Amino acid sequence: MTDLYAVIGHPVAHSLSPRIHAEFAAATGQALRYDAIDAERFAPAAEQFFAAGGRGLNVTVPFKADAWGWVDERDAAAAGSGAVNTIVVRGNRTRGCNTDGLGLARDLAANLGWPVAGARTLVIGAGGAVRGIVATLLDAGAADLTIANRTRAKAEALGRAFGIAACGLDEVEGAWDLVLNGTSAGLAGEGALVAPAAVAGARCYDLLYAQRGQTPFCRWAAASGARAVRDGLGMLVEQAAEAFCLWRKVRPDTADVLAALLREQRLPCG
Repeated sequence: MTDLYAVIGHPVAHSLSPRIHAEFAAATGQALRYDAIDAERFAPAAEQFFAAGGRGLNVTVPFKADAWGWVDERDAAAAGSGAVNTIVVRGNRTRGCNTDGLGLARDLAANLGWPVAGARTLVIGAGGAVRGIVATLLDAGAADLTIANRTRAKAEALGRAFGIAACGLDEVEGAWDLVLNGTSAGLAGEGALVAPAAVAGARCYDLLYAQRGQTPFCRWAAASGARAVRDGLGMLVEQAAEAFCLWRKVRPDTADVLAALLREQRLPCG
């Protein structure tokens, strides 16, 4: 019997998750199908999916907070972040998990070799994606960790939850070692989110990813003097491997899948 999994979001047609999980399944000999669900509302779509026999969901923009409230129980990462990106079925109950932090940590450390410990770290955004990585950055020893968001009140609320500094985008000052963009602004082609001085000389990472070339944030950061830029393709693959392991009890190797996606990403559009 082929088990059914999916990613749910809005929009979601661009998602590489179906391809990634198909390759994981082939490499590990797992019988499964993985689809993409574009939904206007999370709860009705999730209920319909699981009623039809679905075994697990990945959750992306803008539903990570909705999923947190919908599941029956949560793992520690999800409970602490207020965001769920992976749902596991256990008997007749749903368990919400968050693999974003683990995915980011593995990409930064194992794939990029970017140090987090002691790095003055700025995170742009205060949504579900950011909620899923703040604890990981703190555990890794990020220094002066600060949340900056267009809506200052939202940044402050997240800052209070984790006991860290917060400010508006227009209030970001000084130089940083590591700058992570966790906003969805890049989906609309917006790259310049903070003052150029904030990214000059910094390692800049966009939690979004581009299927071809660079994200708007990465292009802007590179033009503004960033030391290095990378988008979230590696994080996507690594968090997907963590989700796959939760569902299938085997963690697939990520190297070949990530290498293939990176090769394709660098091809010119056409």
